[in-house]
Amino acid sequence: MAELVHEASPFEQVNVLFDRAADRLGISDDLRELLRMPWRELRVEVPVRMDDGRLRVFIGYRVQHNGARGPYKGGVRYHPQADLDEVRALASLMTWKTAIADVPFGGAKGGVQVDPAELSEGELNRLTRMYTQNIAMLIGPTRDIPAPDLNTNAQTMAWMMDAYSRLHGHTPAVVTGKPVELGGSYGREAATGRGAIFALTSWARRAQVNPQGMTMAVQGFGNAGYWAARCAQEAGLRVVAVSTSKGGVYDPEGLDLDRLSKCYKETGSLAAYEQGDQITNAELLALPVDLLCPAALGGVLAGDNADQVRARVILEAANHPVTPAGDEVLNRKGVVVLPDVLVNAGGVIVSYFEWAQNFQEFRWEESRVNEELWLRMRQAVDQVYDRAQQERVTLRDAAFIIAVERVARAVELRGFV
Repeated sequence: MAELVHEASPFEQVNVLFDRAADRLGISDDLRELLRMPWRELRVEVPVRMDDGRLRVFIGYRVQHNGARGPYKGGVRYHPQADLDEVRALASLMTWKTAIADVPFGGAKGGVQVDPAELSEGELNRLTRMYTQNIAMLIGPTRDIPAPDLNTNAQTMAWMMDAYSRLHGHTPAVVTGKPVELGGSYGREAATGRGAIFALTSWARRAQVNPQGMTMAVQGFGNAGYWAARCAQEAGLRVVAVSTSKGGVYDPEGLDLDRLSKCYKETGSLAAYEQGDQITNAELLALPVDLLCPAALGGVLAGDNADQVRARVILEAANHPVTPAGDEVLNRKGVVVLPDVLVNAGGVIVSYFEWAQNFQEFRWEESRVNEELWLRMRQAVDQVYDRAQQERVTLRDAAFIIAVERVARAVELRGFV
């Protein structure tokens, strides 16, 4: 059996989960090695002329993990910690996520090691175009399709599409998560957060749990966190705490998300929100709530702090927010963890819809997008839930078993081994 790694890199942590699934499935050593490692990795320099005339050089990556089930698919993040190992881990997670969601993609990820808060809009534009130019030989609508991720958005994708199209002609399907005016899909912005709540309600139906009135704390108030909180409130949950990297706010009576969002947009922090108590990120993780939703960075719940969690359900809207050591602690405590590769698949599912719409040159109404998202999330949750019951394993292990089984079968059918 795979050995539990307590102090491992993000990529090694993902492979702990892969190895557990591969062991249970009896995957051969040669196929296991092929599935474990990325197919291709590209490191690029990204020189940017700053507004003051200086030249700064940033480092960027594009990692293509596995493309047996379709074109590579994965977001691009701008963050100082977006190093090669982190991007490898995220690319691997995308391989398993697209397989669980059963969309015809493989897994990839991109990143530039930069703090976007330090750059002007013009500097971000130039950085994005140079990064796109330097990875252009790897991407394409039938090869590798980037999307937004941490600190990137629809505007970033518009710049990427334009930079690629200048080289290859008008190609809207080269990226997803674009503005609607440039071929983006209705519902894509909310898809990750909305899909997370669809996953929660689907699990609750199978587990015979009533989510109405459950209290929820959300770590992260970016795209995924905001929409998870918004859609949770619409589904009848009570959002009592939200945080960002600069701290958060807690009100056991419930937060006014409209006012909170306005404060955050106007000031860049939640400190101006007058109701409730100001809290730290660490304090949010230990609040006495029914549901905790990590929706920011990875690795926030580890072996040294997972025992402080008082929530009975973890909804992983972020990518790998719980380390294997943290997972072990939560499992001992009896906490139900709805895993990231299932919960946050809403983004890539609606990206698939956008990609299909671009090829068809036909736009779906938002109601259809959300209906199709609900159907696919419910189906994925049902399959993971049933496999967990059948194998007597956690939901995370069940999700990886399904994913590894599907990708391994695709590799075998294509004749790679």
